[in-house]
Amino acid sequence: MDLKLYDTLTRDKRVFAPIHPARVRMYVCGPTVYDFAHIGNARPVIVFDVLYRLLRYLYGADHVTYVRNITDVDDKINARAAERGISIRDLTEETYNNFKEDVTALGCLPPTVEPRATEHIEEMKALIERLVASGNAYVAEEHVLFSVPSMKDYGKLSNRPLDEMIAGARIDVASYKRDPMDFVLWKPSNRGDPSWASPCHIRMPGRPGWHIECSAMSWKHLGESFDIHGGGIDLVFPHHENEVAQSCCAFHTKVMANFWMHNGFLQVEGEKMSKSLGNFTIIRDVLADWSGDVVRLAMLSSHYRQPINWTLKGLEVAEKALASFFDAASAEADLRPAPTVLEALLDDINTPKAITEMHGLKNAVGRRTLAGTLRFFGFCPDDLKAWQAKHVPEPSLPAEEIETRIAARNAARAARNFAESDRIRDELAKLGVLLKDSKDGTTWEVAR
Repeated sequence: MDLKLYDTLTRDKRVFAPIHPARVRMYVCGPTVYDFAHIGNARPVIVFDVLYRLLRYLYGADHVTYVRNITDVDDKINARAAERGISIRDLTEETYNNFKEDVTALGCLPPTVEPRATEHIEEMKALIERLVASGNAYVAEEHVLFSVPSMKDYGKLSNRPLDEMIAGARIDVASYKRDPMDFVLWKPSNRGDPSWASPCHIRMPGRPGWHIECSAMSWKHLGESFDIHGGGIDLVFPHHENEVAQSCCAFHTKVMANFWMHNGFLQVEGEKMSKSLGNFTIIRDVLADWSGDVVRLAMLSSHYRQPINWTLKGLEVAEKALASFFDAASAEADLRPAPTVLEALLDDINTPKAITEMHGLKNAVGRRTLAGTLRFFGFCPDDLKAWQAKHVPEPSLPAEEIETRIAARNAARAARNFAESDRIRDELAKLGVLLKDSKDGTTWEVAR
């Protein structure tokens, strides 16, 4: 069965095939490192981690390159560093390390490459020079701006009318702009802010605009065109739209990425998350109350393209489901996902259906496959064993009494007194003690 993915650009679900058969390339927009990541930031990290795992399974781990960038030059970073009275470098390092700890706790694999914007300034300047040379960008008052009218099909990704694009871009009014929609590729730096020698013979030091950063980093690590570009639905416009404009015009390509994938918005208890509503929730606080595995399962319970309502009830349901999976799974696992689960994921990463299929594996036949599926999904094998060790219920009888009754049952069986043997077994079962007979003898466990 083929992998089918929904493409935001073409607005349809179609069969995925990499540009190069043995080299799959994916870029996902990462965090701007100025503060703790919130629970909405966790959604694309988890969603695209599942896709990364699936691609590695289908094509081989050595044939998949996953790039997730770090934005470490930004107005918010400058403001937060000044507010806290620390250096920008100290702020970005601290915030990045916090982010890394959080997403690791959520069971996410590290990407193949995690480039920082500040380490790719030369690539950004090279792209800007290309765009100016091709007539798609121009210099004005120490700025370099992309000329939106120079790209005939600008807006094809978001598919918005011009007035909506203008509103969505939060246009900065500036006398030096040729068109209100033109956006900044490079700008002068304020005193004390990070700065670099400017491109295009601009004398004043400056720094890049946000959009050019991702175009440069994806180019550096994945090439002029690649297979998949992902991120949250809020990034479609203007960020991803502007990436398309920059990259396609700089390299004279029809597409920047063959597939554009976007996860839906996240609400908290039915409302938009905001500090003013008091429901702004950071990943770190959620992890203080819930295991990373529970958070991960709760996040995957909704299809990635649909909005998700983040609720306490959802976490409780995920915890119960995860407990049932861990209880049913065999410690000796098949390393592959179950075919029914794989089939669901191949259909545009349908994780809700995959989870439903996992419930169907909670039987004697599916136990080994369930354990392999849990591992495939990123639920830690060690956590499985640890959870089982911590959640073994106490027997209703002392262990010595249970062993005495088992010995009496064995004696009854040896005497072929099967009625007595069954009576002891049933009596223990009523007390929550389950017996298991094998060629090596009789063992017992407490019913969960």
